Amino acid sequence: MRSYIMNKSFLVSTHSRIRLLYVVIILMLGTFIVRLFYLQVVRYDYYQNLAQEAQLKRYEIPATRGTIFASDGENSVPLVLNERRYNIVADPQIITNKEQTATKLSEVLSLSKDNILKHLNAKNRYEILAKKQTTAVKKRIADMMTQGTITGIFSKTVSQRVYPNGSLASQVLGFVNDDGVGNYGIEQALNGVLSGKNGKVRALTDSRGVPLLASGKNVSIDPVDGQNITLTIDIAMQKQLEGILKKGLEHAKSKSGSALIMDPHTGAIKAMANLPTYDPTNFTKVKDPQVFNNATVSSPLEPGSIMKTLTTAAALDLKAVKKDQSFFDPSFYIVNGFRIHDIAEDGGARTRTVSDILQYSLNTGATWLLMQMGGGEINKQARDNWYNYMTNHFQFGKITNVEQGFEEPGIIPNPDKGYALNLKFANSAFGQGMSVTPLQMASAVSAIVNGGTFYQPTLIAGYTGLDGIFVANSPKVVEKNVVSKEVSKIMIGFMDNIVETNNFAAIRKGYQVGGKTGTAQVARPGGGYYDDIFNGTYVGYVGGNTPQYVIMVRVDRPKLRGYAGSQAAGPIFASLSNMLIDNFSVEAISR
Repeated sequence: MRSYIMNKSFLVSTHSRIRLLYVVIILMLGTFIVRLFYLQVVRYDYYQNLAQEAQLKRYEIPATRGTIFASDGENSVPLVLNERRYNIVADPQIITNKEQTATKLSEVLSLSKDNILKHLNAKNRYEILAKKQTTAVKKRIADMMTQGTITGIFSKTVSQRVYPNGSLASQVLGFVNDDGVGNYGIEQALNGVLSGKNGKVRALTDSRGVPLLASGKNVSIDPVDGQNITLTIDIAMQKQLEGILKKGLEHAKSKSGSALIMDPHTGAIKAMANLPTYDPTNFTKVKDPQVFNNATVSSPLEPGSIMKTLTTAAALDLKAVKKDQSFFDPSFYIVNGFRIHDIAEDGGARTRTVSDILQYSLNTGATWLLMQMGGGEINKQARDNWYNYMTNHFQFGKITNVEQGFEEPGIIPNPDKGYALNLKFANSAFGQGMSVTPLQMASAVSAIVNGGTFYQPTLIAGYTGLDGIFVANSPKVVEKNVVSKEVSKIMIGFMDNIVETNNFAAIRKGYQVGGKTGTAQVARPGGGYYDDIFNGTYVGYVGGNTPQYVIMVRVDRPKLRGYAGSQAAGPIFASLSNMLIDNFSVEAISR
């Protein structure tokens, strides 16, 4: 009886456990069913979108960068072209076999397997494995993706700039970096115009990351290509200018220098160069980034005696002096306790004329002109008048807005602030203690010899839009009445006389050639000037009845005996003016 009771108790206990287990199982199944219902019904849209988002890949369609053209006779030819290349990109999160993928890619990209694996094991979804690969490399990778040999590898189309003329005008052009951004020169200044606007694609992909072209989830925005630009640069003139500059610097034993040629009646720059230069195709190999700068716009210097052309023009325009006026030159002036003097061979104290100031490059003569702007002495009136002409008439101390990266405005002393103001302004009258770029000086002299109109210097002849229509760039007037037409004629005659007596190599019968030399002491970093280091400058024009081209030359620290302006820069100017007469249809004087 006892055994029966125990067995019955055991059976009851066992049945209770089974029922409890059933209850637990039913509760678990119920929980799973509720959870599945929640996920598949209540949250269906959310998780469906999440899954599709995981398969959606976003691609950027690069716009084609605009081509840069220049004039070659009657035709426009490209200075900068585009070549299509490809960046090879990985999405590590969808690569199924990273070892195999790295092995395959190392053969195609000529990279080590370990190097590729570092990228494939990264947590990012966008890893660049190799840049600027050829079409052949891109095709091999695309074939492997189609065959399923590799997954998660894509190619992104990029544009590589090509320079058919090598280093010609390289500092004017600039270059495009690996991110497709223009650096220096035209490429930087007009990056937005040239680069256009990239398009976009959002595509639903399969498990290998290959886009499903028929998917309604795909979204595409077409790229807008950059505009083509035609420069004012004349290729033949540019080539000859660069050759003449190189030869001239070698003769002067100078390591660097600049030269430019511009049309004084429009502001169009026809040729512009600096040495040393570089090959933009191999810009990554350049060790000194200073060589990227276009020194004609980004490297101001104290111009020296070429400034006297502007001082003379300002004094004449103010009617502070007359064309044929004489004055007594004491051979030196004491200004703020400092002695301003002429060079020994100028003959000492004597009576001079206004034209002598330029003919003999008299520092005392430039100081005398400044004094006349103040009614006979250097004072606030003189400083204000000269400052007004420097900044508002000649546009010094301001950028010209030429289409170049890193343009510098130069430095003009303030007429009311600082110490020894009278001395500063006396020095500025003959091109020391202030700084301008070669382009600023050429633009100011252009205004003096063209009748008195300051045109904004430009490198752009026009643009070609997406419609294929060329739109010419119109000359832009910055300032009228820089000097009067009468003063302009006087200055042309003065500068013509200088060449006839000081630069015989530039004289050409039947043509007008005028210019002015400049020899400027080089400033010491800690203050003051070197006694034996100079920069040479020369600015002038060539033409027939009117100036047709303005030429500006700069030679840094030449190692020649004599004055840097006449001995180093002068011969380069003469070679350039003769080159223009011989090859570029300079009109002869008609009587």
